Amino acid sequence: MAGDLALSLDGVSKAYGGFQAVHDLSFEVKKGTICGFLGPNGAGKTSTVRMILGLSQPSAGKITVLGGNGDRALDRIGFLPEERGLYRKMKAIDVIVFLAGLKGVKASVARRRAKEMLEAQGLGAFINSPIQSLSKGMSQKVQLISCLVHEPELVILDEPFSGLDPVNQQGLESIIRDLSKRGATVLFSTHVMQHAERLCQNVVMLTKGRKVFEGSLKQARAAAPRFLELEGTLSQADILALPGIKSATEAGLSEEGVALWHCELEAGRSAHEALKAAFLKNLDVRRFEAREPSLHDAFIVLTGAEHA
Repeated sequence: MAGDLALSLDGVSKAYGGFQAVHDLSFEVKKGTICGFLGPNGAGKTSTVRMILGLSQPSAGKITVLGGNGDRALDRIGFLPEERGLYRKMKAIDVIVFLAGLKGVKASVARRRAKEMLEAQGLGAFINSPIQSLSKGMSQKVQLISCLVHEPELVILDEPFSGLDPVNQQGLESIIRDLSKRGATVLFSTHVMQHAERLCQNVVMLTKGRKVFEGSLKQARAAAPRFLELEGTLSQADILALPGIKSATEAGLSEEGVALWHCELEAGRSAHEALKAAFLKNLDVRRFEAREPSLHDAFIVLTGAEHA
């Protein structure tokens, strides 16, 4: 139902002169969910985000944000751009208060919230420090707080983990989860599948400006092949003769000098079929491990990307 949606795109396209950046894109994001907006660099993610924010207009199609269109929803959106930018000579708290004011938050309320959020992010000692004196990680936290201080209903994060060390990446993941828990909707654009896999209920995948997938993580993984890792004194012919094995590639030797094989299962086949047949044939299988596909595997299959 439309009332359950924070964001809806219907047949949206965007052309820049003769270049078609986005082709007939349609997807929905339900309120209170975390949705990954995934694709390789140049897939059309940033062009789409700019249209959602009203920074550029679609060449065709309709975008509905928080039940309405145009500027009416802007004060209810928080946006963290990929290209970070803060007023470097301003104090951290003053930057946040100023940007909150642009969203209609009273200065006294914004200052109280900013102080609380800076302290929660371990920046209590730097409240009155100019941005130019902060480390990169600290300044990124200030920019994140700036996009959340007005308590937005929809938060759009464009490559939010870019440039963050592992500790700060983990902290940002916690913030995103907390946003969802309090009822906000999060759409974050990324090409790093590990973050999406840990955070998202649903994902939308783009490549070359076209949607190639929309659905749950489980549905996405189902599009990728399942694999087996075998260790033993087997030939490739032995392995390919097992039921359900589509391909077998030698992947080196174990510490004991025994061959390691990377095998792809045929769609819909069980790894247990192959294991049972191997034992019945008395093959020397010393290790047998089924590996479920990851979101990274699905991403490569669905987008045709060589890497993510």
